[in-house]
Amino acid sequence: AKEIFNAGHVNVQPHSGSQANMAAYFAALKPGARVLAMDRAHGGHLTHGSKVNFSGLLFEIVSYGVKRDDCTIDYDDIVRKARESKPELIIAGASSYPRIIDFARFKEIADEVGAKLMVDAAHIAGLIAGGSHPSPVPYADIVTMTTHKTLRGPRGGMILSTQELAKPIDKQIFPGTQGGPLMHIIAAKAVAFGEVLKPEFKDYTKRIIANSRALAVELQSHGYKLISGGTDNHLILIDLTKTGITGKRAEDTLGKAGITVNKNSIPFDTQNPTVSSGIRIGTPAVTTRGMGVDEMSTIASLIHKSFKNIDDDGALQLIREESYEFARSFPMFKW
Repeated sequence: AKEIFNAGHVNVQPHSGSQANMAAYFAALKPGARVLAMDRAHGGHLTHGSKVNFSGLLFEIVSYGVKRDDCTIDYDDIVRKARESKPELIIAGASSYPRIIDFARFKEIADEVGAKLMVDAAHIAGLIAGGSHPSPVPYADIVTMTTHKTLRGPRGGMILSTQELAKPIDKQIFPGTQGGPLMHIIAAKAVAFGEVLKPEFKDYTKRIIANSRALAVELQSHGYKLISGGTDNHLILIDLTKTGITGKRAEDTLGKAGITVNKNSIPFDTQNPTVSSGIRIGTPAVTTRGMGVDEMSTIASLIHKSFKNIDDDGALQLIREESYEFARSFPMFKW
């Protein structure tokens, strides 16, 4: 893991990304400290300050977000809020943000106000490892991530840090927030890291992004509005407001059609998060199965056809059979 990310210190024991974040908070801060993090409604994660999460319960959270005009991170707003609030920790990284994150800019802001910089790279860890997204390691004091998602390993977490924070982080994992390590998962992480070190993994991450961009273009050709107008990474966030379909209904409809996505809030959403106005789509899984840019047209067509038949369960069942037949031509395992 240290070799992959060129990190000074790594702890591979976190059971999840959320537990990696908890340990990072506790290693860098005392309860009640002020943190500047991305608003969940604009793409941040529960652990970036949600009032129902430990982060919002134990720390004073100041949130930043994206610009209304193009839905990209508002770095000028981050500067203003950092100068006003003087946080002890600034968090970069998101759960549903489709663009490249400027870690160097975050580092400049953190240094100006004397804050530590933490990057939650859960979603983009594999893209970073494959060289398809800039690395936060040269800039951040702490980088947390999951080992599933784009890193394509077992469900779990990991923390990278500077040597100065090595002991505090290790202490906050055990005995601070966890008990015994899950050695079978750690062994699986080692296998995943071995995969990442192969040249093929770099090609895999490039194909993820190529597929994501191709799918974005195809969806736009069907008239769908994409948050920020496209994507630079593995995910696409669709704004369904003008279609009259909620995120929840879209998720349920596509599920009937054999297509897995999740409902997702969009920036400045007027719907409750349990309903939402958007859906989030990712390309790592289909890329792993061998699908390429040509297949993204088929996927976009299946999604569009499903929405056009949203009230017709019989039609959705036929689309489901079509989806399964399409998927069977890209088997998950070759015997």
